[in-house]
Formats: sequence, C-alpha cells, structure tokens
Amino acid sequence: MTQFEELPEGCIATILSRTTPIDACRLSVVSNTFRSASDSDAVWNQFLPSDSQFMDSIISNSPPLANVPSKKALYLALSDRPIIVDNGLKSFQLDRKSGKICYMLAARSLSIAWVDDGRYWEWISMPNSRFRKVAKLHIVCWLDIRGMINMRDLSPNTQYAAYLVFNLINASGFHNPNSPVEISVDVEGGCRSTKNVYLDPTVEDRSHNREVGLQQTSVRNDGWLEIEIGEFFNPGLEDEEVQMNVKETNDYSSKMGLFVEGIEVRPK
Repeated sequence: MTQFEELPEGCIATILSRTTPIDACRLSVVSNTFRSASDSDAVWNQFLPSDSQFMDSIISNSPPLANVPSKKALYLALSDRPIIVDNGLKSFQLDRKSGKICYMLAARSLSIAWVDDGRYWEWISMPNSRFRKVAKLHIVCWLDIRGMINMRDLSPNTQYAAYLVFNLINASGFHNPNSPVEISVDVEGGCRSTKNVYLDPTVEDRSHNREVGLQQTSVRNDGWLEIEIGEFFNPGLEDEEVQMNVKETNDYSSKMGLFVEGIEVRPK
C-alpha cells in the first residue's frame, strides 16, 4: 500500500473515479492523500450523469443546487432527496450507493381509468407526498393504472425495478384472496413479466399466501407502501418504452380507499 500511496493525487483520483461512490468514500480513510483525491471534482464528476444539458435542467428545477461548493456536494444533494421535474409530473434522484438514475412518475402522469371523473377519483394533497397532488380512489369496480418511461432516461447497463407507491386508508375491495391484482412490466420489443399480488397487507399476512410465495407489500421510509411491479434490464442501446401496469378487472366488487402517489423506477 505504501507504493500505491506514493502515486500522485491525480492518479489516485483517476483510479477512484473508476470505482463506485461507496468505494470512493470507503477508500478516503486510507490516508490524507486518498481523502483529498476522493473528495475531488475529478472523481465525483464521473459519478454524476454525463449529459451536461440534462444536469443543467435538473439543477434549474432546484436553484440551491447551483450554489453547492463541489461535485461531491452536488452528488450528495441529488441522492439525499428527490427533485421535482417536468412541471411536477416526475421526481428525479440518484441512488446513493451507485449513482444510478431513479425516477418516480407522479400519479398525474399515469394513465388511470376514470381518474378525471369525480364520482370515482379525486385529486388531493397529502402532507407526506413529494407531489402536490395524489389520486384518491372513491369507488370503482375496474382498476387499471399504467405508467410509461423511456429507457433513454435511465442509466445504461442497469437492472431496474418498478414499484407502485400507494396507501390504503379505510379501504375495501382489496382483501379478497380470490381476486389478486395483476401487475406487469412490458418492454417495447416483446419482453413481458406478469404476476399476481395483493395490495392489502392483511391478505399477504395470511399463512396460505406466505406459503405460496406471494410478493409482500412493504412500508417505505417516507411512510407510503410499495410493491414491486416487475424488473427490466436497460442495456442503454435502444430508445424503447417500458410500460408498467396495475390491473384488477376480473372481480367486479367495489374498491375504495386507495391512494396512488406514483410509480417509482430505481436500480434493483
């Protein structure tokens, strides 16, 4: 290690820039030279998205980011909290460990059957949502939610997963074990994955459902619930659309009390 430490700081920075953000932080404790190199803009610029116009557009949506003192500080800010973009229709964030791009599509940007009919859905504000409005379900018998994202907006050579971000408050119609919700991910070109899940955690907790291995709903750090819709790999070579679907159209019983914040796409 002594010979390695004798390398010029610029050489060490070049080596660290070819690792990962978490590796750069770990290696910063090796020595003062490593610490200085690991904090340099040369390293952290490699962990940020390479499209300068894209980064300028992200920073323009959060003016305080223009005044951060370093590329590392910018990286940490972008991975610390979501930035609302596209006129409130999406949020952008970097995965803290890998630097990969994450997006959440707001409920406003999703295709939700009958969402603009006040008899069935309502747009409301919720204090724990990152978006101005979320979709509140009054009553439907046909649940159909779809979201779209283009692979070019995501990090290349990355395995992604899509998650429905939602809540259930005084809900009914989601507890019937004979009527699971069908969720799927369709990649333009033919790749499709489909599975059945229960949005109501009380159904998932039943011993029979644990035995058959049905996917579990989980509680997020922000207080919302989420369930994985499916996975896909982004090779970074194609301009392809990914469609994410949540559907329950077989059981015509009334469903109510579902709150939809959006669909999040993040590295697996």
